[in-house]
Amino acid sequence: MHELFVTDRAAQAHPELVASAAEAGVRVSPITDRAAAGLSETVTPQGIVAVCALLDRPLDGLLGSTARLVAVLDGVADPGNAGTVIRVADAAGADAVILTGDSVDPHNGKCVRASAGSLFHLPLARVRDTATALAACREAGLRLLGAHGYAETELGSVDAAAPTAWVFGNEAHGLSPEVLAAVDLPVRIPLYGAAESLNLATAAAVCLYTSAMAARRPAG
Repeated sequence: MHELFVTDRAAQAHPELVASAAEAGVRVSPITDRAAAGLSETVTPQGIVAVCALLDRPLDGLLGSTARLVAVLDGVADPGNAGTVIRVADAAGADAVILTGDSVDPHNGKCVRASAGSLFHLPLARVRDTATALAACREAGLRLLGAHGYAETELGSVDAAAPTAWVFGNEAHGLSPEVLAAVDLPVRIPLYGAAESLNLATAAAVCLYTSAMAARRPAG
């Protein structure tokens, strides 16, 4: 954190936060409610706005040999979806999230809010070239599974306990033919009711938690 802007009302409501920032050497600047509204993207700002360093890290060294679960978002455009998947990946104990191609900036305000703090909990990388990201996952010993609604293989027939990088595509178009050809196996979530599909964040939750629970299931 580089600087903290805070209204009088917010400073009175959260004195411990202001004190912690000051003790850490962060500049604390008082602002008016009108200024807080201008700085914030929300309709009802809380009165506290921080200027922070970017959180993403280089791909090199992001994944170690012990990585077991990674989420790759390729061309995911909606910040709410991206933030929710980051939150799900964090809850499922994933080792990292990688955003590739034309994916939304994870520092987007809506994405940050949708992550509900998870943006700060797990390693995050942005890589323009999807092939480079997939190669890094494979080099880390991860199997590449692509979530694809028209895949022949159903999720229930996959060895979900194996170290895996789940690859999720654009909300409207899914995974590109190039990415589908690059993954080890396209996988679909079966639909038992009348719904035509699941949205991205829901599908990611099902896939990531299937892997997470399988990896933690007691042997025998």
